[in-house]
Amino acid sequence: MNATHFDLLNLPRGFPLDPAAIEAAYLARSRELHPDYHQQSSSAEQRMSIELSAALNEAYAVLRDPFRRADYLLQLAGGPSAADHKDMPADFLEEMLELRMEIEELREAGAADSPGRQAMEARLTRRRDGLVQEIAKVFERNDNLLAVRKLLNSAKYIQGLLRDLRAD
Repeated sequence: MNATHFDLLNLPRGFPLDPAAIEAAYLARSRELHPDYHQQSSSAEQRMSIELSAALNEAYAVLRDPFRRADYLLQLAGGPSAADHKDMPADFLEEMLELRMEIEELREAGAADSPGRQAMEARLTRRRDGLVQEIAKVFERNDNLLAVRKLLNSAKYIQGLLRDLRAD
């Protein structure tokens, strides 16, 4: 049986995870496994330490990011991947196109710290965070992995808009 990222960090399998708990678990496990602490060990133990440290780093990177954590949980549950399900509602895509045009206008208008850009960033952040909360609720009910995929696709799209807004 292969250990999951949750197993590697001794965390419960689930979407809602406290970022501080993830950090603390990572630091505790990395102290145990880091190759620097196994320099006097056999070469096989040193190799194992390197492999486990790499797996631990990957687990930490995935679990601390809510989007990657949701993708990972979907994968573990046998849910659809982003490649399997790309469809998005037409009204959502229309809204995103309008937002993209607004972002482009804001970027052309100038300063990255303008009130318009700050307001747009706050609006997009609220929207993304709301979608992440919906993802948590659907995972909690454990009833519809396709709904999680759709919400995750939408949240990732909005995350991309935020990235574009912040780019200069």
